Amino acid sequence: MAEKRNIFLIGPMGAGKSTIGRHLADELHMEFFDSDQEIERRTGADIAWVFDIEGEEGFRRREESVINELTELQGIVLATGGGSIKSRDNRNRLSARGIVVYLKTSIDKQFARTQRDKKRPLLQNDDPRSTLESLAEERNPLYEEIADLVIQTDDQSARVVANQIIKALEL
Repeated sequence: MAEKRNIFLIGPMGAGKSTIGRHLADELHMEFFDSDQEIERRTGADIAWVFDIEGEEGFRRREESVINELTELQGIVLATGGGSIKSRDNRNRLSARGIVVYLKTSIDKQFARTQRDKKRPLLQNDDPRSTLESLAEERNPLYEEIADLVIQTDDQSARVVANQIIKALEL
């Protein structure tokens, strides 16, 4: 890749966006951002707190603002929050401002990767697997809609997935 285009990672929670994004940024000598971490940095509080105080709607407004700012940068790798694609504005910005890579994963893998994580407000209920299934039903078509590249992450290490993305983008 002669020119450093932005690479935006989308997909459900537990797909490996942050971990894969760090590997990708290291390999390509690009700057890495995570939209959730950026929101936490700016608010001085974790995502769960923002959800508690402002609700999902307040969180999504913050997320939209952060994604707008970050996608205007050049030569970055951005890991987005799983629900960021619910916003049409976010989908349009991601599509227009970089290469969108959908990191696809199964409900089983998502559940295994997130079941002990207390920092995921949408999963703090009695039936997180059911929540993951309904989120997938709502969001998977939106991921597909804007993806330039789809990579299955289930049985591969983050480094292997990062290298697959690099190879696919060099074609």
